[in-house]
Amino acid sequence: GSGSGSGSGSFPSLFPPGLHGIYGECRRLYPDQPNPLQVTAILKYWLGGPDPLDYVSMYRNLGNPALNVPEHWHYVSFGLSDLYGDNRVHEFTGTDGPSGFGFELTFRLKRETGESAPPTWPAELMQGLARYVFQSENTFCSGDHVSWHSPLDNSESRIQHMLLTEDPQMQPVQTPFGVVTFLQIVGVCTEELHAAQQWNGQGILELLRTVPVAGGPWLITDMRRGETIFEIDPHLQQERVDKGIETDGSNLSGVSAKCAWDDLSRPPEDDEDSRSICIGTQPRRLSGKDTEQIRETLRRGLEINSKPVLPPINAQRQNGLNLDRAPSRKDSLESESSAAIIPHELIRTRQLESVHLKFNQESGALIPLCLRGRLLHGRHFTYKSITGDTAITFVSTGVEGAFATEEHPYAAHGPWLQILLTEEFVERMLEDLEDLNSPEEFKLPKEYSWPEKKLKVSILPDAVFDNPLH
Repeated sequence: GSGSGSGSGSFPSLFPPGLHGIYGECRRLYPDQPNPLQVTAILKYWLGGPDPLDYVSMYRNLGNPALNVPEHWHYVSFGLSDLYGDNRVHEFTGTDGPSGFGFELTFRLKRETGESAPPTWPAELMQGLARYVFQSENTFCSGDHVSWHSPLDNSESRIQHMLLTEDPQMQPVQTPFGVVTFLQIVGVCTEELHAAQQWNGQGILELLRTVPVAGGPWLITDMRRGETIFEIDPHLQQERVDKGIETDGSNLSGVSAKCAWDDLSRPPEDDEDSRSICIGTQPRRLSGKDTEQIRETLRRGLEINSKPVLPPINAQRQNGLNLDRAPSRKDSLESESSAAIIPHELIRTRQLESVHLKFNQESGALIPLCLRGRLLHGRHFTYKSITGDTAITFVSTGVEGAFATEEHPYAAHGPWLQILLTEEFVERMLEDLEDLNSPEEFKLPKEYSWPEKKLKVSILPDAVFDNPLH
């Protein structure tokens, strides 16, 4: 297009005002690098290209020897915020709120000896994260974690996941299209990701800041780091993380998972329809209201619940959960026609006598976190199936607004199952599920059963969930 839209009177149309705002902040930090190396999307996203970020700028940062901050490469993204203000990518919503998604990504990578130019793989990583944000419309917040399950630079590195935090140097920028903050990607090991899930991201970021080789004060990622912070300083696990989990519990309120459930209280010939409700010909769909409730529960992701209400009301934030399969506003929950089929009020809550829960190994490994980090702290935890409409929410007796009750601890709305567990039963389950914590000795399939509670849990191979017949 010719002009660059509203709010750009004082700028030449060649220089979009949103871009100008972020450049200004970069120039403040790097006055001596007016023309940094840039990775550019060849075909812009708004013209149908695959990469949502128009540019990623790469700066050389000399660090700060006095603060023990090493020399590193500093990457800054352009495109998650609104650069143009003419609705080509983001809806223009005025100057007061967030610009576009309200943030740009940054990344600090330790400079290797003899490296004269920044490696470009971080730009590809940022494009991957940006694609996820655009597709799911889930924004990120400081303290969020992203489970990536692969070395960030495709090498043999142990750094295979990410936490997000505020960039230590870049200040939020006010542009004509709204405010932009800068969220820095911090590469972490699997063990550090698990600790963040079981406790919270901010706690682990604080620990990483205190360990120079694991990030130090500016949280610089070193892809060659061979040890986790818990190997470097074994006291951190017991004294900080375990204590933190015990005191605070976990902030993770849901994950997308491979899971399923069966109602064992029904006669087997009814099996075909075991998860739906028989009102006329009700298909296996969630009502609009249920969908919204599950989505809100999941969207809160890592937010601390001051009061354990299920489902949370009026969530101001949306969080990425597991990046490789996070729930989105557009995923299978949202079958276009589902809301119209049957009003929420007509869907009876079905009380179930006996229930069989099925999880793959990765989801099963999170059950102890769900019980210890969430239910024992009076909170709830949701598994949302990535292959269909199924969802399983565990609730404790302290959670308000649940449709499972102490009299009827297993209850379902369509394919959404809620399970209410008393503290006493949770303690017993934790003892019985002890071996979920040591996956190396694990032989699948594995079954746990509490006959007097009429509850059965199976940990099954992934293939079972990938085959729609099961």
